[in-house]
Amino acid sequence: MNIFLLALQFLTVLPVKIKKLTDKDIAYSMIFFPVVGGLIGLGIAGLDSLLYNLNLPSLAANVILVIALSFITGGMHLDGLADTADAFLSGKNKEDTLSIMRDPHIGAMGVISIVSVLFLKISLLYSIISIGALRLEVILAMCVLSRWSVLVQMFFFRYARQQGKAGKFIQGMNLKILSISTAITALIIFLIMGAHGLVLLLAVGIAAYLIAQLANKKIGGITGDTLGATIELTEVIILLTVCLAPGVIYG
Repeated sequence: MNIFLLALQFLTVLPVKIKKLTDKDIAYSMIFFPVVGGLIGLGIAGLDSLLYNLNLPSLAANVILVIALSFITGGMHLDGLADTADAFLSGKNKEDTLSIMRDPHIGAMGVISIVSVLFLKISLLYSIISIGALRLEVILAMCVLSRWSVLVQMFFFRYARQQGKAGKFIQGMNLKILSISTAITALIIFLIMGAHGLVLLLAVGIAAYLIAQLANKKIGGITGDTLGATIELTEVIILLTVCLAPGVIYG
């Protein structure tokens, strides 16, 4: 139970405070990252249904959904995206890039990356016209798979810094944790979308690996910021995939 609450504490702003943390607890809490993603997705999907029943205009409803998704995570993934964009697009060497990622101030590219991702999410959600099962399935899958995607990165890539909060997660990752979490994710996605959903899971896994590969070339590994950026980017990738190729996902 504690490791589930830890996952909830790490990924949301819900008032969960587990004070006694062991390295093993931190590592095994990652098994529940997709489950927490599913709970977030259920909350967002429920809000979506409420706004629809209130006859709120679709565009306004989608703006509220994206804002709610950002608030429930405390904006930490968006912060990681901004830091990553500022650093990776600076044209600096590895050491300077890592230093920029530590800078608490946001730069122009960070602002642009946040605005771009938020606008993309709003517009892509707006493009999914159906408010029925399809739309709810997509929201759930988006939240589950994006949280699972970082586990793929943490298994295959090392931590780029000497020390930091994300280091304990990455150092504690092993095949058992990844396998159990992937099995849970696959089961959830299968129940949501059927066999076609597993195609989306594979696509997200490949995308996550490629994003981490880019980070590895740039800074020699991954960081907490790049993991946050991955969650934001994979959410966009999932929505984009559904909009561009719904037949691949739903047959």
